[in-house]
Amino acid sequence: MTNRTADAAAGLQAQAAEHAGPVKPPQAARPSPAAQDSQAARDDLLLEQQLCFALTVASRGVVGAYKPVLDKLGLTHPQYLVMLCLWEASPRSVRDISEALAQEPATISPLLRRLETAGFITRQRMEGNERTLDVRLTPRGAALREQALQVPGIMMARLGLTREQVGQLHGSMMELIAATRPGSEDVPRR
Repeated sequence: MTNRTADAAAGLQAQAAEHAGPVKPPQAARPSPAAQDSQAARDDLLLEQQLCFALTVASRGVVGAYKPVLDKLGLTHPQYLVMLCLWEASPRSVRDISEALAQEPATISPLLRRLETAGFITRQRMEGNERTLDVRLTPRGAALREQALQVPGIMMARLGLTREQVGQLHGSMMELIAATRPGSEDVPRR
């Protein structure tokens, strides 16, 4: 091919390209519904997609964020939960506290011993029923409530959440708790 012929061919190709517009890459074939279902099933098994994993990590993170705040009160997070129960009503039985916290009484007992040693509560057998332990706030335990009033606001600030966001999260968690309790088959689903 002569230079003149090559130049003419290149010119024709350039003109054809101008009229044809931009070259589009070939489109990938859409996956079939079965392939999409298979991909969704694989994605469902990704660790980062697991609700249980997200809840576990969030729980550890939130409890960890409470630690420096509760340290100033002389409480651990589980002890704080017991104190919240007692600030709502005192005296309470060990069984009542364990039910409120969704824990076994055997789990609550060591917490109560430590709170009693710290001077925040007293434990004594209920009159007329030696099998029942009454747990009562001491004046020191009741006074601790005033300091604890700051905890919710501090925690919202630490977590960067508004009161409304906390309320929404709490509502979702309470629905989840209800759905996981025995007999939850009757709980309406959204």
